[in-house]
Amino acid sequence: MEFLASRVLLRPRDPDASLTFYRDTLGLAVYREFPGGTVFFLGNGFLELSGRGESGPGPDVVLWLQVRDLAGTARELAERGVPIVREPREEPWGLLEMWIADPDGLRIVLVEVPAEHPLRRDSR
Repeated sequence: MEFLASRVLLRPRDPDASLTFYRDTLGLAVYREFPGGTVFFLGNGFLELSGRGESGPGPDVVLWLQVRDLAGTARELAERGVPIVREPREEPWGLLEMWIADPDGLRIVLVEVPAEHPLRRDSR
């Protein structure tokens, strides 16, 4: 079995609010647009907003996004009026993390991998 590409699909309750959040507030670059949807570049993957959902994501769904500078990202998000669900902190596993949420309440963890962390040295 071989997987060639991947993307996360979100079915937002309010597509316009989610489009504004991901495109304008977070500043994700658009990969492609089609009637009823937008696909964004998301690091080495894609995030697709399409259709309309009824209930929003469950509490066990989390979007993990790695950033270069968590403190700078936190400042920029605060300037843009994004509510910080949990302030930046170092976790016991050594990553720097903070939490925000999208308009549907999808939890988004923003992560900085410190230079000395094993993830920086893992050559897999």
